[in-house]
Amino acid sequence: MSSFVLLGYGRMGKRIQEIAEERGHRIVLATSHTPVSIPESADAVINFSTPDSAFELVALSLSQGIPVISGTTGWDHLVPKANEMALENNTAFIYSSNFSLGVNLTFAVNKKLAELLKPYSHYKVSIKEIHHKHKLDSPSGTAISLAQPHIESRELDGYQLGDSTEKLPIYSIRKGEIPGTHHVHYKSDVDGITLSHEAHNRDGFALGSVIAAEWIVGKKGIFTMNDVLNL
Repeated sequence: MSSFVLLGYGRMGKRIQEIAEERGHRIVLATSHTPVSIPESADAVINFSTPDSAFELVALSLSQGIPVISGTTGWDHLVPKANEMALENNTAFIYSSNFSLGVNLTFAVNKKLAELLKPYSHYKVSIKEIHHKHKLDSPSGTAISLAQPHIESRELDGYQLGDSTEKLPIYSIRKGEIPGTHHVHYKSDVDGITLSHEAHNRDGFALGSVIAAEWIVGKKGIFTMNDVLNL
């Protein structure tokens, strides 16, 4: 049994707590506010806060030498600084745009797809992501992660929301209560190839987060979900 802190106690945080407790763990603090400090009894921190507060909360935890897994997206420019803090404080950190086991397997297939289609420039690549209306960032962190292997293999100038010929176009849709759907499209004049992942609920994200928190306890260094899943 491990003791976890949940930073960000919305719908995702509450589901993470349920799954963690079902797996025999203890939640020593669950909050949507910035605590003065992290309880010393914590074995790891699970961060699902907001883009504006993520770095502050991650930094607070790492400064106390407590391992952190963070699934909040929209603060990518500060992730390298968080990595440095983890190493400076002799602890561990995992940032992932998506902790779902299915999505991370999709990432692995997506990387291979980018390699296989690299020689065939007549296929034009684009990404479409659909999320619930409450999601704050756009495009999603998962869409950006899916885009990266294709940007590199096609030597594109990054990504862009909406139509583009020089960059990889990402189309973002926000509606209803959709947990998360991602499509990577390759289209030519004669056919199309699509790689898709559709989340049916938030349980996959929550379970993956707990598994990552279980894995990171006692470790030191910078890791990814590939390490957790041995991909």
